[in-house]
Amino acid sequence: MSPPRELLSDLDLVEERLECGPWELTLLRPRQAEALLDEDAFEHEEFLPYWAELWKSGLALAEEVVARGVRGLRIVELGCGLGVPSLAASLAGAEVLGTDWSPTAIALLEENARRNDVRLETAIVAWAHADALAERASWDLVLAADVLYERRNVDELLELLPRLGSTVLLADPGRPHAKTFFAEAAGAWEIEQRGIVYALSAVGTTDVRATV
Repeated sequence: MSPPRELLSDLDLVEERLECGPWELTLLRPRQAEALLDEDAFEHEEFLPYWAELWKSGLALAEEVVARGVRGLRIVELGCGLGVPSLAASLAGAEVLGTDWSPTAIALLEENARRNDVRLETAIVAWAHADALAERASWDLVLAADVLYERRNVDELLELLPRLGSTVLLADPGRPHAKTFFAEAAGAWEIEQRGIVYALSAVGTTDVRATV
């Protein structure tokens, strides 16, 4: 079930135009992410509104997706936030599922998809409770952009990724916990880097479309 659009009614949104490959996206985003801080949510699970920022990692990942032949692939994005990589993948012809823990993020992604005439699927997913998502594997490509803010993200992502697929594109600008993630992932994944985008292939698998 999609989150209600009423979740967007109290947001102070601004419109931004982005060039993404041959397409121009009109994106609504919160004017200030800090204004969305929910003290109760933070106190309960330390959730911060990272999703509301237009991070350079998301833009870099979207450009990487556009540059690849993803038409016809089944793609899932983890921690999609504003969902620019998901929107780009769908425009490039992929079958896309954008996921985030935040119902507001998902509601806004659905609104931006409507505004740009993009078809995609969405789901509210917390990595620690992702059995339903894993049941839909195997995905041809798993996307994630700037998701390694907290130490707990490392452990959850390392556990979840092998359950979803064997090819991952992860963008990271050098968050403190990214070094730990890549060090621990090295045993199970072959990792190649171009700029801030990393291609992870499960050891023993090959997918030329996911090679940087």
